[in-house]
Amino acid sequence: MKMIDGYTRTCGLIGNPVEHTLSPLLHNMLAELTDRKLCYVPLRVEAGQLEAAVKGAYALNLLGTNVTVPYKSDVIPFLKEIDPLAAKIGAVNTLVRMEGGFRGYNTDMPGLYRALCADGVRIEGEKVLILGAGGVARAVAVLLAEKGAAGVIMMNRTLDKARRIADEVNAMAGRELVSAMRYEDHEALPEGERYLAIQATSVGMHPNDDDVVIADKAFYQKLHTGYDLIFNPARTRFMKLVEEQGGRAMNGAKMLLYQGVIAYELWTGSRVSEEDADRVFAAMEETWK
Repeated sequence: MKMIDGYTRTCGLIGNPVEHTLSPLLHNMLAELTDRKLCYVPLRVEAGQLEAAVKGAYALNLLGTNVTVPYKSDVIPFLKEIDPLAAKIGAVNTLVRMEGGFRGYNTDMPGLYRALCADGVRIEGEKVLILGAGGVARAVAVLLAEKGAAGVIMMNRTLDKARRIADEVNAMAGRELVSAMRYEDHEALPEGERYLAIQATSVGMHPNDDDVVIADKAFYQKLHTGYDLIFNPARTRFMKLVEEQGGRAMNGAKMLLYQGVIAYELWTGSRVSEEDADRVFAAMEETWK
């Protein structure tokens, strides 16, 4: 790692808690690989102190920050500008310094898109199932609309919640793209169709490794690809069920990688090579073993 001196720029992570984060590993390694004088640190922000933290980060000349739970939406009023995609999603996870304040971006969904592309999974023209109807599922639906999915079904335990998000995304997209369905109604999916499914709930996250929102193997026969946004465990029960029925399955580890890579690119104005991204990913994988 380069010696820290008066020319070193600082970035960090605003959130609470932040002790578990892998972001310092990711960004400090990228800085070393790309020969940048940059240091990344976690910045725990207590409840009620978010506005002061954002103003303080600017006053202290921070180059930028990431933002994690519980502040991804709460931070928006304290920004100088917001990127259009982040505004549609309603959540910001990256702040980039500009004159007079910070511009907010959402790199989670571009990170998911880059991860899908890296794994050879296409969105354009695809019929996609989203499992879940929370904030992450809504963001996924916005991404799918932006990238030209042919159709999206948002599946959830509560139909009304999925319908509300579907209506919001359809209004933004200007077309009837997203429809809603309860998990238990999956048998109504047309025979002969094969879907990309994105698992956007926390169900199945460690230590609840054996949990899954739909257990019926017949459902998984309709999937050609399953992408679980969870990365711990590395192979969820959802992924196992997809693979057992002949589909491809991936976890959310590469999304985690690429959301960080894109944030780093926004801060530095340079493109991270796939070779450097792969080196960082290998180091991240070591921490999960």
